[in-house]
Formats: sequence, C-alpha cells, structure tokens
Amino acid sequence: MRAVTASRLSRAAAFYDVDGTLIRANIVHAFAYYAFNQPTVLGSIAKTFQTALSLPLFWAADKVSRKVMNDLFYRYYRGQSEDRLVVLAEELFDDVIKRTIYPGARDLVEESRRAGCRQVLVSGGLDFTVRPLAKYLGIDDLIANRLEFDDGHATGRLEKPFVAGATKALLIRDFADKNDVDLAASYAYSDSYSDYAMLTVVGRPTAVNPDLRLRALARSYDWPVVELS
Repeated sequence: MRAVTASRLSRAAAFYDVDGTLIRANIVHAFAYYAFNQPTVLGSIAKTFQTALSLPLFWAADKVSRKVMNDLFYRYYRGQSEDRLVVLAEELFDDVIKRTIYPGARDLVEESRRAGCRQVLVSGGLDFTVRPLAKYLGIDDLIANRLEFDDGHATGRLEKPFVAGATKALLIRDFADKNDVDLAASYAYSDSYSDYAMLTVVGRPTAVNPDLRLRALARSYDWPVVELS
C-alpha cells in the first residue's frame, strides 16, 4: 500500500494561479510598466496616458469575459519589439513584481515541493513576464499566454490556446496527459472564482486569498482556505 501511495505522490503536481494568488500585481501593472518605459520620453508619456484612459474599458471587459478582456488588452502591445519586451520583463520583476509577492507564497510552494509535487505556474499573463517569477520561486514549468510576433514585433494578438478561465482546466489536463501527472493526487491554488474549473480538475484544490464567491464556494465544498498576506 505504501508503494502505491509513493507512486501517486511522485506523479502529483501543484498548479498555481499567479495574479492575486502568489502576487498582488496583475497584468495591468505589467502593461503600465511597459507603457512607462518606452524608447522615448514622448512615447512613454503617450502610452502611459493611453493606459490610464483604458483602465475602465479593461475593467468592463473583464466583467463580460476574461477572454474578451485579454483579446482587448493585448492589442495595446502591437508594434512592441520582442527583444525589448523580454529585456524589460527582468526589470519589471525587479522593480514591481518582486515586491508584490505575498509573504507566504514561497512557503506555499516549498510545502508542495517537499511533498514531491511538480511545480507549475498557470497564468493569464504573458510568458516572458511570468518567467522571472517562476525562476525566483524555483518553478520549472509554466503555462501562460504567448504574444504573437511578426518580424520581431508584437501583432497585438495572442497565440492559441488562450490561458483564461475554464481553458486553464483544459490546459492542465493536457499538461497532465503529456507529463504523466496524476490529477487526483495533485493540488491547485487560486484566489478567484473564475478559476473554479481549474480548482475542480484536481483532487486537492485550495482557495488562496479568495474573493467572496470563491470563499463561499470553498466553504460549501470544505476546501482549505489560505491567506498568504
């Protein structure tokens, strides 16, 4: 019996949402940083002003659908240089994201790592903006959105599949199939009710810094609730 348990553990994974779960920052913070750090001063001022004016639109789109919000939001990256975006991602982490990591985030990751779980970030953010965080936390696997580039510049569109809402559950299943992960023995962590599907696809879901709807759901299903702040 012990051998079976050990085998299941060795195939388990821990899947983490990022924004609101491990860090206080979100994709708008990342975009604002890029907007403020354009190649020219005038470009920075124009992009920052454009971002500020667009915040209500992003908020309204997010209420309709996370996919709609992402489709709209990432159009604002159109024309950005891939090389510059990647380089600035490291500075974004050092200047913004690192200071927004919740105090208990590293302990949460270390706990499941000690249990032998494979560590996976699942984020609607862009892969190059999330990768420095993954490296900092010692997480090797990353499921995140990817910008489409043409001739070294962003087209303003995302490559498929989109990472958002219920799609996260499908991508987790796909990851599990390709990497021989036992989802029944695996963990998932999120702060948002929109990640309900992601949480239910594993055998051990946990609500982290949950919003009101997720907190109520966790209470009804008797899921663990963790406050990292």
